[in-house]
Amino acid sequence: MTNHLDLYKVFYYTAKLNSITAAAKELNITQPAVSQSMKQLESLLNVKLFNRTSKGIRLTAEGELLFPYIEKGYESIILGERKVKELLNLEDGEIRIGASDMTLKFYLLPYLEKFHALFPKVKVTVANSPTPNTLESLEEGKIDFGIVSKPFPTKMPDIITKEVKEIRDIFIAGEQFSHLKGQRLPFRLLSHLPVICLEKNTSTRKYIDSYLAERNVKLSPEFELATSDMIVQFTERNLGIGCVMEGFAEDALKAGNLFELKFESDIPARHFCLAYKSEQALSPAAKELIALL
Repeated sequence: MTNHLDLYKVFYYTAKLNSITAAAKELNITQPAVSQSMKQLESLLNVKLFNRTSKGIRLTAEGELLFPYIEKGYESIILGERKVKELLNLEDGEIRIGASDMTLKFYLLPYLEKFHALFPKVKVTVANSPTPNTLESLEEGKIDFGIVSKPFPTKMPDIITKEVKEIRDIFIAGEQFSHLKGQRLPFRLLSHLPVICLEKNTSTRKYIDSYLAERNVKLSPEFELATSDMIVQFTERNLGIGCVMEGFAEDALKAGNLFELKFESDIPARHFCLAYKSEQALSPAAKELIALL
């Protein structure tokens, strides 16, 4: 029956409009072409679908039985076509993004605001999780793309990454540790200080641990916290030396509530990266947001 969809299209309009003339006008074909299509469909089904009356045409009992199925199917096709066009015109659709607190706050959020202003009907879902979890979600196809922070595994053949913003990691302290201000400190001193840092499953913690390990320094944190905002709050209460990405401490540093510790060498900068699967087909909306990024 799928070979005769054009016949069902003519049947749909003829039955809906109760008129061969109106159907021909809607379909932009001749009245004889409509009549011929209906004869072909009746022959195919071996039933009579229409009765002619003085007021036009009416469905037979068999036609009445058939019409609801054709109506539902054809209108679903029309709806599907409309949805695809809306998707292409960014009037509909959904983007799924993976981002940590850090990448969301200090990179992604302004772009999401701009994108939403341009395309308010596109739904954006952000899965908030550390970089390792974001990359795992990307591998499993749960998100369209992620904003991640280095370091992450170098061998990811099916994932493309692009650096989008440079970031810097610092150690911060409050007034209780003011005796350390203005000095160039050895990194080994961190082994004897109450350090506050992120949990081990984060890219930030892995980066700091790796950098310090190269200098024969191993951290034994006093507190391991889930978010950098919490680290800043703990540090402001003099509970230890905090380790955060610079942006999280910016307000507290400007206010004078905290100061940055200076060491024998600066910790090298790293980057936020855009990450997406090379073979994954991205929606028009996702491509548009990536273009903004």
